[in-house]
Amino acid sequence: MEDFIKFITEKGTDVGLHLLFGLLILIVGLKLAKWLVKLVSGSRFMKKADPGVQSFIRGFLKVALYVIVFITACSEWGIPSTSFMTLLASAGVAIGLALQGALSNFAGGLMILIFKPFKVGDYIESGSVAGVVSEITIIYTIIITVDNKTITVPNGSLTNSSITNYSTKATRRVDLTISAGYDDDIEKVKSVILQVANSHEKVLQDPAPFVRLKAHSSSSLDYTVRVWVNGPDYWEVFFDMQEDIKKAFDRENITIPYKHVDITMLNK
Repeated sequence: MEDFIKFITEKGTDVGLHLLFGLLILIVGLKLAKWLVKLVSGSRFMKKADPGVQSFIRGFLKVALYVIVFITACSEWGIPSTSFMTLLASAGVAIGLALQGALSNFAGGLMILIFKPFKVGDYIESGSVAGVVSEITIIYTIIITVDNKTITVPNGSLTNSSITNYSTKATRRVDLTISAGYDDDIEKVKSVILQVANSHEKVLQDPAPFVRLKAHSSSSLDYTVRVWVNGPDYWEVFFDMQEDIKKAFDRENITIPYKHVDITMLNK
């Protein structure tokens, strides 16, 4: 009986110590992992890296360190590493089948960071989503719309669809269609529009503003207007041109006709 009690006591003490050490490894390891992630985030390399790369590395490093800490704690608790790895591999296959979308998004995040179709701070449009890229994580890309809404877009859907990046080039072209009456002199209309374009301080002169007659519509003559601006000035020039051309047309007595239909009645 004494030997049995001694065996139970020793075994219980041994199991308790392993359990305690495992918990200690888990607690200390998680804190150490957080510290390492913070240390890497503040390193010189990370400060020089693209913000999207920074976010991706932080997320990947955090997951990897947590997995290592968990495996180490399980080994201390007596779970054989080979059995654990076999179980982890089997679970990985099952989870992989269930989370194909997430794995696709992870691969999409890698593709975005490698080929860089856009970066943090760029204004992009993809499908029905448009806005400024706020963050690129290992699974999602965070986009802030012009009306300050936050949209979370899976990386997989971004890499599998066309992306329009409005921030790649320093300049953009503003395209307008302006209508005038058939009775208004074509050269006069073109001259007035060009004066408006050339007088705007944010319209670039190289390439020069362009105005030509585009189409003979049912109620008006339609003119194509093209001016180049710096990217951030696009919307300001777009709206200013609309207003300034209308005011100039009023001063010069150039008509902007309403749509109308001519009816001819024949008496038989």
